[in-house]
Amino acid sequence: MNPKSQISSFFLSLFFVLPLMAQTKSTIIQEASSLSISGVEVGQWEGKKVFRYTLDNGTMQVELTNFGGIISRIIVPDKDGNLENVVLALEEIPDYFTKNGPYLGAAVGRYANRIGGASFKLQGETYHLTKNNGAHTLHGGAKGFGVKVWNPETYKKEDAVGVKMTYLSVDGEEGFPGNLETTLWMELTAANELKLRFESTTDKPTVVNLTNHSYFNLNGMTGDVRDHELQIFAEAITPTGPGQIPTGELQAVAGTPFDFQSSKNLGQQLDQVEVGFDHNFVTKTENSSELQKIAIVKHPASGRVMEVFSTAPGVQLYTSNHMRDFKGAEGKTYQPHWALCLEPEGWPDSPNKPNFPSTNLAPGDQYEHEIVYQFHVVH
Repeated sequence: MNPKSQISSFFLSLFFVLPLMAQTKSTIIQEASSLSISGVEVGQWEGKKVFRYTLDNGTMQVELTNFGGIISRIIVPDKDGNLENVVLALEEIPDYFTKNGPYLGAAVGRYANRIGGASFKLQGETYHLTKNNGAHTLHGGAKGFGVKVWNPETYKKEDAVGVKMTYLSVDGEEGFPGNLETTLWMELTAANELKLRFESTTDKPTVVNLTNHSYFNLNGMTGDVRDHELQIFAEAITPTGPGQIPTGELQAVAGTPFDFQSSKNLGQQLDQVEVGFDHNFVTKTENSSELQKIAIVKHPASGRVMEVFSTAPGVQLYTSNHMRDFKGAEGKTYQPHWALCLEPEGWPDSPNKPNFPSTNLAPGDQYEHEIVYQFHVVH
């Protein structure tokens, strides 16, 4: 169900510089061969400094910030060498402070996706969470990880440059128990991989489920993503009931609009559903540390391809169904289906579904989740 394949590499050899948007002069912090990282302070939020970082490997660039662990740009070439941003974005980093309702590019937690009834029971105690999605909790509550200022530290390795970020979520934040210490590594490799790794520890039994919420559009925001081809290595979804809370069952995708086991035109699949996709696909039936390929996204006209790898047991496919007249970067206005999210994560509402892979974390244990987005082109 989850075949492995070697990560392919770019055959393009392109060298470029992405102009930094802030007026403050950027300085090179680390450099290793063609790998470099630059950073500049762009503002403050809640008394903490916010930086914009640009990671460059000589072929592609990634822009990110320690505000919310947000990925704000991914610049990659097409088959003709044209460079374009392939994630929905706001114009400037400070715009994310108050205008990022859709969680563009954000690190989401403590619990990605939904917890039904905004509550769960753990070791005999019931915890009541912030309700921010009707009667439910979505992406960690009203002020989740995507609006927190993380403590950043740049680093370099022989084949990668990146930023290590840390955040302490205190006991009771948004209703979650335990002081949860989280480290997020975000790095760009020489092999055109954007690697993310979350690690968390707690001093009290709790639940944790972390992911990234980037909205991908491989045509460079020239239109919606109906012209994309998508493959998801999953035989089942977790169907939902009212409020998009899982029923606790598994539903086979074969013969349904959710069948992306082979590559499908996304527009044709969208025509078979009422609003769009916002569903968890089962990539594993139990937790494991194995990093495996879970999805492939292709844009035939540009030749861009993105392969997604994760250690999590599920991935949420969301086709930006409710985005309408949203003012994005570079004068673009985002509309429904203008992008697709592939959010690798634990299954929604797992704290209330004993038959789902557990998202519990105990003192002395460590939560780990690795995600890899790898880019290349085909001619």
